[in-house]
Amino acid sequence: MDNILITGGAGFIGSHVVERVAEAFPEAKIAVFDKMTYAADRRNIDHVLDDAKRTLVVGDVCDFDLCVRLTKSIDCIIHMAAESHVDNAFGNSLEFTRSNTLGTHTLLEAARLNDVPLFVHLSTDEVYGEIREGLFDENSPFNPSNPYSGSKASAEMIVNSYRHSFDTPIITVRANNIFGIRQYPEKIIPKFAMQALTGNRMSVHGDGMNRRCYLAAEDLAEAMVLLMREGKIGEIYNVGSTEEFTNIDIAKKICAHFGLDPEPTVQFVDDRPFNDFRYSIDFAKITSLGWKSKCRFEKSLPDVLGWYEENKDRYVSLFTGDGAGQVSGSSG
Repeated sequence: MDNILITGGAGFIGSHVVERVAEAFPEAKIAVFDKMTYAADRRNIDHVLDDAKRTLVVGDVCDFDLCVRLTKSIDCIIHMAAESHVDNAFGNSLEFTRSNTLGTHTLLEAARLNDVPLFVHLSTDEVYGEIREGLFDENSPFNPSNPYSGSKASAEMIVNSYRHSFDTPIITVRANNIFGIRQYPEKIIPKFAMQALTGNRMSVHGDGMNRRCYLAAEDLAEAMVLLMREGKIGEIYNVGSTEEFTNIDIAKKICAHFGLDPEPTVQFVDDRPFNDFRYSIDFAKITSLGWKSKCRFEKSLPDVLGWYEENKDRYVSLFTGDGAGQVSGSSG
């Protein structure tokens, strides 16, 4: 592939995918297309944007004219740009529909007009809704329960319509909760890390028993590259992990890392309006292509927490002084 467009590439997940794609396709021209909202940071990808072949374009995926210009002569689009923090979706749901649903539609139409050969769309396991026991596979029905997952499910409906109506060459990825370095501290692991580092209590939603499976950002990035090379057009691939923990488990692990007693450190706060109890997915389809997760949660977590300790100046203002308490946390 000679020309690759990556939307949302300056964010947390996007930056890991940009790194891996640059490594896998060293001769390719890569354009990172990002709106640079609060959760994006140029520092996430500065080490990749080191020559004329890898550029950052600041813009909105809802800007149709810009999308048309950027998708000309592109061999592959990796679409990851999205509003993703569930808590925010309850207070600003229209922005989620705009960015996640209309933005996807806008980019798809631009890709159709320019005959882009491959469109890889990153969705989420949250489109399935909660599952108390067992696993969802790629054929399970949608049951989104919050405005975020609703906007992602809606985006997938448009993706599906383009696949059927226009034979648009699309591969869809539905992933578990992703963890790693460079994640904005509104999600559970970086939020708890920053609360620990700034002497604040860790605020746990509800009773802390909601469960999530955690997949390393590096493993997702590896899956995306594999699907660029070997994925079947028109298919949907769950990408997941069997490493499952409750929210209170995560809080206790982070307390242990920083030598804190959970009893005075953890505080239970009101749950959000609806909080899915558990997500879990069957990812046998992508493992049949040779993919498997390599990063173990227990081994990776100390390095992730160490990164936040080394880079706490990026976020410390959110947890101290007037900024304290402005970041709400969620496990997705």
